[in-house]
Amino acid sequence: MACYLDQLSNLNLKNNLRFQVFVFTTTRVVLNTMYRMMYPFLAVFGRGLGVDLPTLTLALTTRSFAGVFGPLIGSLGDSRGRKTGMLFGLFVFIVGVSLVVIWPTFPAFMLALILSAVGKYAFDPSMQAYLGDRVAYQQRGRVLAITELGWSLSFIIGVPLMGFLIGRYGWRAPFPVLTVLGLGTFGILAWMVPGDKVKRGVQSGLWLNLRKMFAYPPVVAGLVMALFIGGANEMINLIFGVWLENSFGLMIAALGAASAVIGFAELSGESLAAAFTDRLGKPLAVSLGLGLNCLAVLALPMFGSSSTGAVIGLFFFFLTFEYAIVSSIPMMSEVFPSARATVMAVAAASISLGRVIGALIGTPLYLFGESSLAIPDLLPNAIAAVIFNILGIVALRYLQLGIESQPETPVI
Repeated sequence: MACYLDQLSNLNLKNNLRFQVFVFTTTRVVLNTMYRMMYPFLAVFGRGLGVDLPTLTLALTTRSFAGVFGPLIGSLGDSRGRKTGMLFGLFVFIVGVSLVVIWPTFPAFMLALILSAVGKYAFDPSMQAYLGDRVAYQQRGRVLAITELGWSLSFIIGVPLMGFLIGRYGWRAPFPVLTVLGLGTFGILAWMVPGDKVKRGVQSGLWLNLRKMFAYPPVVAGLVMALFIGGANEMINLIFGVWLENSFGLMIAALGAASAVIGFAELSGESLAAAFTDRLGKPLAVSLGLGLNCLAVLALPMFGSSSTGAVIGLFFFFLTFEYAIVSSIPMMSEVFPSARATVMAVAAASISLGRVIGALIGTPLYLFGESSLAIPDLLPNAIAAVIFNILGIVALRYLQLGIESQPETPVI
């Protein structure tokens, strides 16, 4: 948290915009806490709701499917204005979490998962587009990286807080707290963010924006890059818990500690992106992050002969991934300025699609490595992740050429 405040104080922005960045990041902590708390407390929610694990897994899968509609929802920031997109996202989130307060049943819980995810998909692109409109490209890497701290801080602060509430008051306890926090951030944003009018002839609707985007090769390159980066990460993200348990016999408490390490790795990656992405240049920063991620993933099967070595390797794997993905966000915000929110929403959907591909490939690869006596368990996944990262670097080059060929858009 101290790092977060230091980064904010160092921003060369107007005081009101600096305060807005603080509120945006805090809002994302609330949204992401709801999203991320499901994984460590899934069994607790299952017992409270009286449903089995496969049923809960189906609910989470349904939530993930909501990501398919991310571009449709996220494009509100282009078609109706940035403020409208953000407030709509928070409104849907509040409706979702309050359902469990009013009606603590499995159908309400499932609706809460879906609606809270829809709210996140609406809020994030509109917020990123809002900052893209107001922060010069040369400084945008640091500003957007600070808002990304809402992802790691939700795991470091938000999820443990929800765990404390669950342990003391039961499985329902997080939902009224999240409802109140959602209402509070909604009120602050409604007061703080100025209204913005959509310019006629520029924001021409979702489908026209999508046609223009997919006809512009640099945008396609950026989406391909996002897909490969997401797929590379999922190759390891999907199976690291199984790998730790099978290789070292780690129990639930130890796996929880490993997850906390990952949270701090994400925080470190976001902080490094805030500090260095603008200085190095966005393309170099992304390339550096992906290159170091390749080294980290190859080190996992070689140096993961002990649980300590494995956890250290995972720390650097997630740190370098977070650094690369956060450094890529300002590039995507500049590649097609007339439809920033739509681009950011489609990029998020591309990462999700990459994760789906990584999950489909990653499990068979791990089972192959586990059944083979000649190779380390994780080596097939590591090689596949490296290939995906290299393809992402190739796509990055075409994205870079597109950004360099157009003049910088004026800051509002």
